[in-house]
Amino acid sequence: MSFSQVKQFLLGKTLPTSAHDEERLTKAAALAVLSSDALSSVAYATQETLLVLVAAGSGAGVLGFSLPISLAIVLLLIIVTLSYRQTIRAYPKGGGSYIVARGNLGLLPGLIAGASLMIDYILTVAVSVSAGIDNFVSAVPFLRPFTVELCLFAIFLIMLANLRGVKESGRIFMVPTYAFIVSIFVLIGVGLFNQATGQLTPISAGETVHKVTEQLGLFLVLRAFAAGCTALTGVEAISDGVLAFKPPEWINARQTLLYLGIILGAMFLGITYLAHIYQLVPSESETVLSLLSRQIFGISPLYYFLILFATPAILLLAANTSYADFPRLCYFLARDGFLPRQLALLGDRLVYSNGILLLSICAAVLIVVFRGDTTAIIPLYAVGVFTSFTLSQAGMVIHWYKGKSRGWQASALMNGLGAIATAIVLVVVVLTKFALGAWVVVIAIPLLVWLFGSIRKHYLYVASRLSIQELAPRSYMARPKGANATHPAIVVVGQLHRGTVEALDYARSIGDEVVAVHVDTGSTNREKLQTRWQELESDIDLHILESPYRSVVTPILDFVSSFEDQHPGVLSTIIIPAFVPRRWWESVLHNQTTLFLKAALRTKKSRVVTTVRYYL
Repeated sequence: MSFSQVKQFLLGKTLPTSAHDEERLTKAAALAVLSSDALSSVAYATQETLLVLVAAGSGAGVLGFSLPISLAIVLLLIIVTLSYRQTIRAYPKGGGSYIVARGNLGLLPGLIAGASLMIDYILTVAVSVSAGIDNFVSAVPFLRPFTVELCLFAIFLIMLANLRGVKESGRIFMVPTYAFIVSIFVLIGVGLFNQATGQLTPISAGETVHKVTEQLGLFLVLRAFAAGCTALTGVEAISDGVLAFKPPEWINARQTLLYLGIILGAMFLGITYLAHIYQLVPSESETVLSLLSRQIFGISPLYYFLILFATPAILLLAANTSYADFPRLCYFLARDGFLPRQLALLGDRLVYSNGILLLSICAAVLIVVFRGDTTAIIPLYAVGVFTSFTLSQAGMVIHWYKGKSRGWQASALMNGLGAIATAIVLVVVVLTKFALGAWVVVIAIPLLVWLFGSIRKHYLYVASRLSIQELAPRSYMARPKGANATHPAIVVVGQLHRGTVEALDYARSIGDEVVAVHVDTGSTNREKLQTRWQELESDIDLHILESPYRSVVTPILDFVSSFEDQHPGVLSTIIIPAFVPRRWWESVLHNQTTLFLKAALRTKKSRVVTTVRYYL
């Protein structure tokens, strides 16, 4: 079985560009694909809060602080949700933190927002997968030595699901997401019913003994608040993924974000309230959710369904939020020249496949480095997301102020509240988690911004060296055509630049019939290309080939075969222009189409293939 056959078996048939709209998500599917990260956080957000508070004692007076803390977090959730609904309305084609911050605050804040979100998305995959596998191996202890391998296998499966396309991943992830939501609301409903009917039995505090190591004070409460704020990670994903929705995109996105806010807030408050009324003391050997479920459901099928299926599944699938938005963020950065251009290309299934692969590799590296230990990775979490929250909302305040549309004051006030609230949380998160590992993210963000700038500088240099703006119009005598050509040549034209011009000049020197071929994958400005072509290369026919499946190699192979059939008995020369960067590693920043094309031509037994190199 060939590589292409294996690829088609795993990912499905290549989709034409015209099928893009058919791959959009309904609101129900989008809630599963774009909100699994936020929804899954209720499985551990209450626990993280209680684990901080228990350092000051396990009495009701200490752990009772979890209720006001959770109310503050839900208030923050309401502010953030309403703020991002404003963002979606203002940016109906997608208003991620990078776009909003760059457009309103400037380039540097935009790049900081982009870097913060990239880091957060990678950490989300690592944390979600390691947490899901941790729950799984807790139920099946003999598999614990294989934690890292299981994490890597889970990343591979999620990667495959996303490479199959947005619509396919939506179908796959809807069942576990909604199973988790229903299970949590059943848990909350039964728990509240027990309280109302006087059947509530507090969990025995004697099961767990906690040594008091800290005094209850403002710093400890702030640490508990920062830990609980992990419930908000992933809320921004819907505003980043507006274009993944079916039309009308922005309206559907706003409604889905509202549903997310209501469901998330209700589940988080419900679990925290149940933990309070059942007098739950967090245990190192069992999760808060498991303790609650065991007390409310008993050792029943409902308990096993929630703890052994729904919770591990949603934790694993929380990574899918990153897979939905990380590739799209990479597309915007690559489009603007801050990441390799390959990340802006649509794959066979109309998703940004290279972004999906990059995310999988980065998350896998983190899993290997931290040995799949969720506790070791979590302190790095949340710094990036609250940085992007703050910059995005601050950018929206500037947006409303500049536009001054009807009712702009109320909109600016809402986004201003969001910016202030998330900025305060960011400071708290950095201060309380810095020594625990957040310093890594604080250092990584500026390093990533520096990398963006370096890549952009390289692309600008390449553009200036290849530019043909200063070339004056040239005229040549029309070249002969016909069956009597003895040295026919085909020049492959990607873009019309100095390297292409030199390749065409070389073709004139060796060929008595020369044609040029360009493949339009859907991004070519045909009018501009043909106008400039007539000014510089009017003696050579330019054939522009349609490529509905976004392949460059296949249409060229078909054209070459047809051209060679028209010139039997002679050798046709295929000339491929290529520019050579100053440093070998800079080649990574450019599409390697030349290599793939030459390999394909070799397979097709084309006998004369020449590369004309232009040295930068």
